[in-house]
Amino acid sequence: MDNFEKHIRENRAAFDDHKADRAKLWANIEAKLDPPKPKVVPLWKSPVFRVAATVLIILGISSLIGITFLGSSANDNTFVSKELQDIDMHYQDLVSYQVQLVQKNENLSDADKAEFLSFMDDLDKEYDQLKLEMQNNLDNELVLEAIVSNYRKRIELIENLLRQLNESKLKDDDYGYTL
Repeated sequence: MDNFEKHIRENRAAFDDHKADRAKLWANIEAKLDPPKPKVVPLWKSPVFRVAATVLIILGISSLIGITFLGSSANDNTFVSKELQDIDMHYQDLVSYQVQLVQKNENLSDADKAEFLSFMDDLDKEYDQLKLEMQNNLDNELVLEAIVSNYRKRIELIENLLRQLNESKLKDDDYGYTL
């Protein structure tokens, strides 16, 4: 044995007299440690977050599938709707302008104007039925052609009426200048 161990064995009683105060010792150690950090549970490990993420993923996938399979017909309808809207705007402007010309024409009697406008209303009703058929997606090209044909009938009728009125006006004026 070496001297150090011999010294400890001989003076063992002196060492046993001084016992360490464990509470005081631990308080000194604890003061030197970093303060404890609060326990943080990552958001992605939370069960509520996992359920919400699963629901969102399922909704996203189902919407993508829905857009893929059902979107093709919606795109066709959008194209047809846009085309119908363009046709509507063009022809409605023409028809409304010519109807105003007929209404303002002084050579027509009120009865003739009413009869003509009632016929135009019949064509409007036919047009509304065609629009309903277009919404039901019944052979869109044929319905579009029928809508354009309806507008052309209206414009042709108005032009014929106005031409007849102008021709009768010219004939009346020609008789006044005969020598």
